[in-house]
Amino acid sequence: MKKKKWIVLALVGLLSLTEMAKAQDIKEKKLGVSFELLYMSRYMSKGEQSYGQQGGLFETVDVDLYGSGFGFSVTHQSATSSGYVKKSRFNYRPYYKNTAFKDTPYEMKYNLSTQYEHYYKINSNNANTTWESKFAFSWPKLLGHDLVPKYTAYYEYPAHNNDKYRNRAGWHHSFGLDYNISVADLPNPLTLSAAIDYRDGLGGPSKDHDWSHATLGLATKIKLTDNLTFAPGIYHQITMDRSIASRKNIMYAKLSLKYKF
Repeated sequence: MKKKKWIVLALVGLLSLTEMAKAQDIKEKKLGVSFELLYMSRYMSKGEQSYGQQGGLFETVDVDLYGSGFGFSVTHQSATSSGYVKKSRFNYRPYYKNTAFKDTPYEMKYNLSTQYEHYYKINSNNANTTWESKFAFSWPKLLGHDLVPKYTAYYEYPAHNNDKYRNRAGWHHSFGLDYNISVADLPNPLTLSAAIDYRDGLGGPSKDHDWSHATLGLATKIKLTDNLTFAPGIYHQITMDRSIASRKNIMYAKLSLKYKF
């Protein structure tokens, strides 16, 4: 009942914000809807191989509420082959994104959201069902020279008060830096990325409070049509604490197709 209550409240809140946005002279902006199909050759989540040796497939519908900054997304995720059927789930994520300190060297883009994970093949009392709050920030003008520092904080906590996983609540922090390289034969730059992650309580007492892993990446975007974008990327994770992250260094790929209606 609590899960349904929170979902209903979130939807009511988003609908109310939509009406407010319409009333604030943004009628010329349209409702933005997109569909993304994402494939990961190995599903890595905060340093861990959540589907073991298997990859992950993610189908996401994202709704941008008339350019107001408010929106929500619904994602279905599953493993690419058998063995993790019960870990298939829906993710429901309302969000707000905007830019602060515009036209200054300290311009900051931010995206604040919360996500409910619904393991629909398992009784909710037996699943590690959580809420995840996410706070993502980037500073595109702070350093210049096409260098973009980033910071993302996650806080996860159980969705049920009597959940047996309640001791696993905690924080996870990611500090990153992107470097955009223009290439003559590519319409969009190549993005070199580097990130280092710190686990601060998430996962319970069996997990260290320590630097968990670092990730190096190379990605770009290719516009196939006016509405369709292909985004390939390759990543290499370096494990620093085996109680937290994957027990070995690992390379994986991401392939994304995104269509805007």
